[in-house]
Amino acid sequence: MEIKEVAQRSAKIREQYHQLEMKQDGHPWTTEQDALAFLTDAALVGRQVMAHQGSWPDGHDQQLLADKIGESIWWLSVLADANEVDLDQAVTKFLNDKASQLTA
Repeated sequence: MEIKEVAQRSAKIREQYHQLEMKQDGHPWTTEQDALAFLTDAALVGRQVMAHQGSWPDGHDQQLLADKIGESIWWLSVLADANEVDLDQAVTKFLNDKASQLTA
């Protein structure tokens, strides 16, 4: 899937979640709440990687790891959109800059 499609699909799904939040809480989550939710999922990625490597005692769950990596990418797309960052441009620039730094 192309990054632009990730961004488009992520925005649509986030809007659906905003509708659920309106029903549940009376208001959609703020960008700050979204950022905290992302950090929670990123921490779960770390925990599952530790379990996979044997340095965390809980059992490794490959599907949970894959799901949380996917969800983390989704959250990053949502956060980029909310903060007027073009995800495709940001990732492309980062990768180009790092490649240049490492080959210089």
